[in-house]
Amino acid sequence: MASSCELCEQDGGILLLQTPQWRVIRAVDADHPAFYRVIWNDHVSEWTDLSAADRVVMMGVVETVESALRAHLQPTKINLASLGNVVPHLHWHVIARFDWDARWPAPVWTPKNKEVADAPSRLKLPLTDLDQRIAQVLAPT
Repeated sequence: MASSCELCEQDGGILLLQTPQWRVIRAVDADHPAFYRVIWNDHVSEWTDLSAADRVVMMGVVETVESALRAHLQPTKINLASLGNVVPHLHWHVIARFDWDARWPAPVWTPKNKEVADAPSRLKLPLTDLDQRIAQVLAPT
C-alpha cells in the first residue's frame, strides 16, 4: 500500500466484486451513472508494471465490464481510459456514454454541455440490477 493513495485506502466507489488481484466499483457520478472502474489491488502506477499474465487478467475484466454495459444498456459509446495523473494507482475507467448525457460528445472530465435531470432513470436497467449482473459474470467459479 502506498501512503496517501486513495485507491489503496478505500474501495473508490460502490464495490461490486473484489478478488485478491482486482476489484470492480461503480463510481458515484450523477451525470454518468454507468461509470465503472476496474482497479488493480496492488499499488502500481503503470500498465507495464504488471506482468504480461496480469495484464491479460485485468484487460479481461475491463472487456467483461464493457460487454455487460453494451448488452444491458445499449449505450451510444463506451469510453475506456487509464490516466492516473490525479490518482497514480492503476485503474481503468469503463464508462457507458449516451447521446443524452451532460457532456456528450465531449469527454466526461470536461464542463457540462447541458443539464440532464435524473440521468440514472434514463438507463434501460436500474443500477443495482446492472451491478448485480456485472458481478455475476465476473464472479470466480
